Amino acid sequence: MTDTLQELQDLLGVKFKNPALLEQALIHRSYLNENRALKLVSNERLEFLGDAVLELWTTEKLYTMFPDLPEGDLTSLRSLIVCTENLANLANKISLGKFVKLSRGEESHQGRQNQSILADTTESIIGSVYLDLGQVAVNRLLEKFLGEEITIISQQKIYKDPKSRFQEIAQARNGITPRYETIKETGPDHQKIFEVAAYIGTDLIATGSGNSKQKAEESAAIAAVKILSPS
Repeated sequence: MTDTLQELQDLLGVKFKNPALLEQALIHRSYLNENRALKLVSNERLEFLGDAVLELWTTEKLYTMFPDLPEGDLTSLRSLIVCTENLANLANKISLGKFVKLSRGEESHQGRQNQSILADTTESIIGSVYLDLGQVAVNRLLEKFLGEEITIISQQKIYKDPKSRFQEIAQARNGITPRYETIKETGPDHQKIFEVAAYIGTDLIATGSGNSKQKAEESAAIAAVKILSPS
C-alpha cells in the first residue's frame, strides 16, 4: 500500500481490506485518457453505488431523527445534506483534492478544486467503503462526517431557505439586510466556480462557493448561519 493511500485511510478513519478499491475511487475518468496502457478503471461505478448508499443512509437517519418532520421538510433537508456543494465542502476538510488522479488537462483547469469532481469522488469513496467493509463501516464513516452537520442544519432550520434564515438573523441582530459579493471566479467557462462573500454591513461573515452565483450565495448563507447561531 502506498503512503498516499495510508494517509487517506487515516483521515477517513477506516482501514481497507482491499486498498485497491480505495485507489479506484480516486481515479477520475480524465486520468484514463493519458494512462491507457495501465488498463485502469475509473471511479464512476463506485460513484453510482456511493450516491445510492449516501441517499439511503441520509434518508433513514432523517426519518429516525425527526419523527414529526413532514415529508417536504425531510426532502429539503436531505437535498441540502447530499448536494454537490456540501459534499465538496466535506472533501475539502480532509484535502481530498490532493489524492484524486486527474489528467494534466483537468489539473490545469483547477480540477482539484472542482466541486463536482470533489463531490463525485466523495461518493465513490463511500461506495468503496461499502463494498469493502460493509454497511456498518459506511454508517460509522457517514456519522463521523455528516452527523454533526445534520444536527446543525436542522437546528438552525437552514434547510427551509438558507438565505432567508441568514437575513432573519442579520435583521434581528443588526437591523440590516445582508449582502453578497462575488470575490472570485475560477475554472473554464463550462465549469465555472464562483466564490461569494456574505456581509452584514461592512463585516465579512462567511464565504461560500458553487457552480453558479446562486449556489455560491446559498453556500455562504449556510456558513454564515452556522457562525452566527452556533449550537
